[in-house]
Amino acid sequence: MDDKITIIEGPPPTFEPVQDGLALSLSESPFLYDTALTHLRTFNGDALVERCHRAWRDQSNVFLEYRNEIGLEQRAPILAARSMATEDGQVLVLWIRRETQERLVDQNDEEDSDSTLD
Repeated sequence: MDDKITIIEGPPPTFEPVQDGLALSLSESPFLYDTALTHLRTFNGDALVERCHRAWRDQSNVFLEYRNEIGLEQRAPILAARSMATEDGQVLVLWIRRETQERLVDQNDEEDSDSTLD
């Protein structure tokens, strides 16, 4: 069984921190994790969501596989998935689990990018 959804082209996904109480409960564990949300364009969103549902029904994990800003492969566990039709085509909405350290690195990058050079 395919245990991953792979981004094959385009820029790395952007992750938005999740503040919703229900979504935060998806990552309850004895370890410290953050839940993030990403939106991805796709041609087969319903099939990808169904693949996630089959894996979860079999008590397996599904991962989002992508390349980060410097081209290294990254994997993040998918906690929930939804497909939506928009005017621009199908969009796959994924809630993923990220380690707290990953989020801190992203925030530091954003702070650095706000600075200007003299």
